[in-house]
Amino acid sequence: MYSSSTADAPLVREPLHAPVAHLIRDEMIEGIHYGSVVVLGADGDVRFQLGDIEAAFYPRSALKPVQAVAMARAGLPLDGELLSLTAASHSGEERHLAGARRILELAALTEDHLRNVPDMPYDPVVRDAWVREGRLPSRLAQNCSGKHAAMLYTCVLNGWSLEDYLDPAHPLQQAIAEIVEDLTGQRIARVTVDGCGAPLFSVSLHGLARAAARITSAVPGTPEFRVADAMREHAEMASGSGRDVAALMRAVPGLLAKDGFEGVQVAALPDGRAVAVKIADGANRARVPVAAAALARAGVDPGLLTEFQGEALLGGGRAVGCVRPVRSLEPVVVSACA
Repeated sequence: MYSSSTADAPLVREPLHAPVAHLIRDEMIEGIHYGSVVVLGADGDVRFQLGDIEAAFYPRSALKPVQAVAMARAGLPLDGELLSLTAASHSGEERHLAGARRILELAALTEDHLRNVPDMPYDPVVRDAWVREGRLPSRLAQNCSGKHAAMLYTCVLNGWSLEDYLDPAHPLQQAIAEIVEDLTGQRIARVTVDGCGAPLFSVSLHGLARAAARITSAVPGTPEFRVADAMREHAEMASGSGRDVAALMRAVPGLLAKDGFEGVQVAALPDGRAVAVKIADGANRARVPVAAAALARAGVDPGLLTEFQGEALLGGGRAVGCVRPVRSLEPVVVSACA
């Protein structure tokens, strides 16, 4: 079971990553993706590990559910689609922009109050449409705008200053850091700046999995349960149409999943089973099949995971291979290029 005490911060060191996936072309290993994987049982114990699950690392956007829980604990009253958007790395679809505007309206604020970095939509199809229409980068279109709008709303509700809400010393960010340590069960190793401009807290891969497990196994009515329920019920608001994390949550009943830049993935089930993945080179092509293999290791029916075995590797327009998790990780999943 999870301890109520907080452990020391993980060590900042060169991670001891291990091979987690092979790039297979015509039954020969052409390339190797290194990384780390952890699988937790419902009791919180480590059931499987590969690589380095205890070194400090940056979870990137995979930490957003924890940030959303912190804001809900600080009084953020959102639920449903808007709470899911709070924890989103969204695709920049019109519904995402409309949701971020709605959160700002509830706070009596405008897009001008946002301090995230202006950007084009994350989804390539949506982004191409913006370019054709001559639309410029905006703070609303940037994939973290839901989180930033919710941060501002939380500040308004608590009477905190708005201009410096991204300062690590700001009461909002201090409150978030406290919950990061609470849910991961460990001290933060280092604080830096994420791509959107918000503070980014370094924990371990083990700690990230532990936080996801505590969110999904929380009792109804708690901020943790509200966040998990909102993301599962409105998976496309937490990501976007056609995104693999949304498809994964639809495919596996009760699953909460969140991705992050640089090859990070976390997923957890209502009984507390959880997995976390870090691909050392940041490759999405390895993140998805490795996460699927880890979920099978956690006891998820492999039949629910067949569409997440990775895209085929093409040669001359035909499938000649794929990215396949290493055999030690994938003893119960049959890959498309096995």
